[in-house]
Amino acid sequence: MRSKVTLLATALVAMVLVVSAFGLIGAQQQFLTHGIDESLRQRADNLEPAVAQGAFGSSLPSEGDPEDSFLQLIGPDGSVLAASDNAVPLTPVVDPETTEQGQVIRTVDGIPLSSGDFRVLARDVGTPEQPLILVAAKNLDDVHESVRILAGSLAIAIPIVTALLALLLWWLTGRVLRPVEAIRAEVASIGGNELHRRVPSGTAGDEISRLARTMNAMLDRVEQATERQRRFVADASHELRGPLTRIRSSLEVSLAHPHTQDPEELQRGLLADTSDLQKLVDDLLFLARSESGSLGAPKHVVDLDDLLLEEARQLRERGRVQVDTTAVSAARTVGDAHQLARAIRNLASNAERHARSRVSFELREAHGLSELVVADDGPGIAPEHHETVFKRFTRLDEARSRDSGGSGLGLAIVHDIVVRHGGTIVIDPSSNGGARFVMNLPRTD
Repeated sequence: MRSKVTLLATALVAMVLVVSAFGLIGAQQQFLTHGIDESLRQRADNLEPAVAQGAFGSSLPSEGDPEDSFLQLIGPDGSVLAASDNAVPLTPVVDPETTEQGQVIRTVDGIPLSSGDFRVLARDVGTPEQPLILVAAKNLDDVHESVRILAGSLAIAIPIVTALLALLLWWLTGRVLRPVEAIRAEVASIGGNELHRRVPSGTAGDEISRLARTMNAMLDRVEQATERQRRFVADASHELRGPLTRIRSSLEVSLAHPHTQDPEELQRGLLADTSDLQKLVDDLLFLARSESGSLGAPKHVVDLDDLLLEEARQLRERGRVQVDTTAVSAARTVGDAHQLARAIRNLASNAERHARSRVSFELREAHGLSELVVADDGPGIAPEHHETVFKRFTRLDEARSRDSGGSGLGLAIVHDIVVRHGGTIVIDPSSNGGARFVMNLPRTD
C-alpha cells in the first residue's frame, strides 16, 4: 500500500508538473513574441508618416545590433526601394500581395543576417496610386534563448522536485500507515487463548482510530461468541454426562450382578435415560442449526389455535394436570409451523413440570399481534430471573433441577424461535402465583 500510494501520487504529480512545464514554456514564448510584435508595431507607427512622405530616401534608419533588426520599403513591383544599412544586400522578405489586409505579422526564417528566425511586420503605407510596403523585422534569438533556458531549468528542476516529493510521500505514508501496521501486527499476534487483548485505538478521532475501535468491537464480539461457545460446549458436555453415566452404571451393575436386577426394570431405566439423551441431543442440534443460520426463514400462514389445542390435548391424555383452554380463540401468524409447535410444546412441558395441578392456555388477536399465553399454578419465577430463565442451561432452583426432567434448553429454544419469527416472549410480572409466559407474534389475516 505504501509503495502503491507513493508511486501513484508521484506519477500524477510528475504528470501535472510536465504538463505545467509545457504550458509555462508555451506561455513564455507567446508572451515574449507578443512583446516583439508590439515593439515592431510601435516602430512602424513611428516611421510610417516619414516613410510615406519619402523623408528617408533610400536609406532607412538602423537600430541596435545589425544582426538583430532591419527595415525595408518595398515597391508595388516587389523591388526594395529603401532599406536600413544592414539590409541593403537583402532581397524583399515579403510578397506585396501579403499586405492586402493592411498589415501582416509572421515568422520568417532563412534571412542571411542571422541563422535564427525573424519576426516580420509588413504594413501598407502607400497610397492607392503608389502602394508601398514598410517591413520591420526583429531577430527571435532572444526569445529562443529565454525559452531554452527556461526549458533547461525545468528539465533539471522537475526530476529533482519529483524525487523529493516521492521521498516525502514515502515518509508521510509510512507515518500515516504506521498505526495500521501496529493494528495488523497486534491482531496477527492474538492467539486463540488471548482474545482479551485489544489493538491500540488512540484518541485522534480520525479514520484509523475509528478502524481500531471497529476492530476492538469485532474482537469483543469474537471474544463473547467464543466464550458463549465454550460455555455451551462445557454445559452440553455436563448435560450429556448425566444420562451417559446412568446408562453406563446400569449396564455395569447388570453385568456384575446379573441375577440381582430385574431385566424389565433395567430396560425401562435404560429407555428413559436414552430418551432423555435423545431429547438433549435434539435440543443441542436445533440450537446449533439456529446459530449457523441453516434453519429456513418462516413464510407460511400458521393457525396458532390448532397448534395450541393439539398440545393441550396431549397434556390431557397424560393426565398429570388439569388443562384449561376456555380462553383460546382463533389467531394466525406467518412462520414455520414445526418450529412454532416446538415452542408451544416446550412452554407446555415446562408448565406441566412445575404446575401443582393446573395449566392454562390463552390465545387472542389484538393490536396487530397474536398473543399466546401459557400459565401454571406452580411456585412461579422471581422477577430478577425473568430474563435469565431464557438463557441456555439455566436452572433457578431445586424445583427446576435435571432430576425433574429439564435440561435448561427448552425456554432458550422457545426464545430463539419467537425472536426468529419477529415476536417477543416475556414472563408476566403481574401474575399472582405460578409462571405466566406471554408470547406475542405478528398477526396475519
